[in-house]
Parts: sequence; structure tokens; C-alpha cells
Amino acid sequence: MIRRIVHIDMDAFYASVEQRDDASLRGKPVAVGGQPDKRGVVAAASYEARAFGVRSAMSMAKAVRLCPSLMIVPPDFARYKAASTAVFSIFREVTPLVEPLSLDEAYLDVTENAWGETLGTAVAKRIKQRIRDETQLTASAGVAPNKFLAKIASGWKKPDGLTVISPDRVEPFLQKLPVDALWGVGPVTAQKLRARGIERLVDVRTADVQLLHETVGSLADWLRQLAGGVDDRPVVPNREVKSSGSENTYPEDLVEFETIQREIAEMASHAIRWLARKDLLARTVTIKVRYSDFTTITRSHTAPATRDEADLTARAVRLLEKTDAGRRPIRLLGVSVHNFCTEADEAELRLF
Repeated sequence: MIRRIVHIDMDAFYASVEQRDDASLRGKPVAVGGQPDKRGVVAAASYEARAFGVRSAMSMAKAVRLCPSLMIVPPDFARYKAASTAVFSIFREVTPLVEPLSLDEAYLDVTENAWGETLGTAVAKRIKQRIRDETQLTASAGVAPNKFLAKIASGWKKPDGLTVISPDRVEPFLQKLPVDALWGVGPVTAQKLRARGIERLVDVRTADVQLLHETVGSLADWLRQLAGGVDDRPVVPNREVKSSGSENTYPEDLVEFETIQREIAEMASHAIRWLARKDLLARTVTIKVRYSDFTTITRSHTAPATRDEADLTARAVRLLEKTDAGRRPIRLLGVSVHNFCTEADEAELRLF
């Protein structure tokens, strides 16, 4: 049976919620994020702001240079979460096969659905209309036989778009795509592939296998599969959380080692409280350090699973000794925990 996969992506989600709730922001270039004089970063940009080149993850200072009339709004995650909950409630009325990717994005397998619709296109149209009616927000949708194609399709005609790739249109659609449409191909990898003459997605199919492996390593086989439009991954509801943590960009560089230690310890305590709320243990702790020249490194340590605050905090702080903390100015720090298990899992493992 050919699957009907829908990928829904809310349009400029955080910024759209702000414009919905504040009439003075509508039709204006809006960026959600921190202030430019405090090293703020753009979390989301309205389409009016994007017309000036403002993008998420850009420094707010650069965003203001590109768009002097930019209206900066601090994030309100409680409101975004409420809007997301309303949207996902709509999804789950249609099918239990909903795979969240973030607050504003999900895959749905609508091969079988509560509405009895036989066409994925009809389901996507109804979902988009329900979202508009119930949240006053817009979403873009892609409909295709698999997740890879559905995700590309949802971004094809933003905002408020609907792109359908039926099975007989898969090959013509693939012919249009550049190589960086492939998952796992970021700007650096795309540049490497283009340097080898692999410009388009379909070029990956005909590329020499050895050359492809030399260029992208273990990604080669996966990319060849996607280049053929093949993606057998199912839609998996309630995906397992793989990590949790926090990071902070500082308005002024941190230079004192003792200050950096305190910050790392505080972030570790946040992660440990999260483990306690979820009743989980973690085997791996990772720190992230970004120096003033934007060089970014991570350091990790894995040991028997725990959520003991003294143990995990000490491990995070010890990882600082493997960095240049105290010798080079630091603009960002982060701590995260990974490799989760329950106490029962760990007890069984030790017994074995």
C-alpha cells in the first residue's frame, strides 16, 4: 500500500503568534528574540522581516542592520506552547500516527484517518482550514508517499502553502532539486559535493560510489537512497527524547574560571532537576563552549547512569579542564545530559 504522509509546518510560528495577539505588529517586520545590545539572537522572524534577509539563528544586531525598522519582541514560550497544543490536538483527531518534530512541525500518516478521506490532499486541506479557524494561524503542508518528500514539499510554497507529490510526480520533482535538499547535507557538505561535480540530487545516483564515500563518508548510502526518492521510515508517534539541557549566550564574555565553573554547575543542576521530573537517569553529560571568536567545542563524559547532583555536576565541571576556559574569553556555555534509562534498567544491567 502506498502511504499518504503529510508534513505540517507552521508559518513563522513564534512571530505569527505575536502578530496574532498584538494588532500593532501585523504587517510589520517582527523578530522574536533577545536585544541586539545584549548579544540577542533571532528565534523567529516574520515574513515581512525575512524580506530584508532576517533569519532565525542570526544575531539580533545583524538583523537590525539589515532591517532598521525591525520590531523586536521577547519570546513568550507559554503562549507558543498553548498554540502548539491546540494545533497538535487537531492532528490527533485525524490520526494517532503523529510524529512531533518541534512545537510547530510534525509528520502525520493519514493513510487511514478518522475523516475517512482517501486522498492525503483532502486531509491536508481540512487540517489547514481547522488550524486557521481555531488558532487564527496559518500552516504549510506537504503531501507525499514518504517523509523525505513530504518535508521538502511543505517548504515549497510558504507561507500558507500546499504542495502534493503524487507517486507519478516523484521523479519529475526529484529532477528539480539541488543536492542540498538532501537530509544531512548542510552548506559545508553541499560545497564538498559541488566541488566533485555533484550539483543536483539526481547527480548523487550516478556519482561514483567510492567518490561519494570519500566525500560524505557514512552518509553516502543514505543519500543515494534519498536521491532515488526512497524513504521507508515510518511515522513514529511520541518519539523518545534523546537529550535535555540548556545553554546561555552572555552579554559580556566570561573570562574568570571560577565564574565559568559556577555557570556550568548551575546549568548542570537544571538538567538534573529535569531528570528528577522525568524519573530518568543519564549516563552521559556534555558541555558546550563557544569562545569569543565563535569557535565552538563540545566535551562529553560517559559513566554508569545516575541523577546524583554532586556526581553529574562534578563531571560537567571537570570537562572544563579539557577546554581553554579561563584562558580564552567565552561567549556561550551549555550543559546537556544524554543516554537515558530508568532505575530499573540500570539495576538490571548491574545485576547482569
